[in-house]
Amino acid sequence: MNKPGDHFQRLMDGYEMFRAVEYERQRERYARLASEGQRPPMMVIACSDSRVDPATVFHAAPGEMFVLRHIAALVPPCEKDGRHHSAAAAIEFAITQLEVEHVLVFGHGGCGGIAASLSGCFDHREEGEGGFVHHWVETIRPERDRLEETMPDASEEERQLALELGSIKLSLARLREFPGVGDREARGVLHLHGAHFDIRSGTLRMLVDGDEEFQTIAVDEVEKV
Repeated sequence: MNKPGDHFQRLMDGYEMFRAVEYERQRERYARLASEGQRPPMMVIACSDSRVDPATVFHAAPGEMFVLRHIAALVPPCEKDGRHHSAAAAIEFAITQLEVEHVLVFGHGGCGGIAASLSGCFDHREEGEGGFVHHWVETIRPERDRLEETMPDASEEERQLALELGSIKLSLARLREFPGVGDREARGVLHLHGAHFDIRSGTLRMLVDGDEEFQTIAVDEVEKV
């Protein structure tokens, strides 16, 4: 049985391994990033789920991805109310300051946030007891309601996958509501993409450059995408 400090010690052991191996292997890259600053070509909006790390899935090197992670990889509505909006701030920074060329909304299979939206398990909870989660996943209620109308006889698994994919499409539509996104996309200097990663099978589905439907990426096609 693990002791309370074992997991934290695992972090320290991991750092020592990183410092001795990976950092040394890419020392010049880290030095260049430190002196020149970051200029990643891509922003990835991903889920906080511990099982799905976009840098791992896409085998990305340091400095290649500007990553925003939160529950269910959702893009909330663009609300210009003067309040604190961390997702909006990250999107704005990536678009206007880093001038990324691509934004990828990266969802995944078995997403707990999507399941919470479908089950309503956090409805009527107080903040600190699930209320924050409820308010966050409520942002995809329009897509959930649409699926409930169009897929009344679907199984739980079918509804889960449909909302995982539908929420990615909804997030892409909401991205276009943010200042500067639509204009940059129209000029061809910004490209929006959606992806869904199946944890169990390792399968990747993609929406690329305005595709209407997700396409499964075969392993031997990865180099072409």
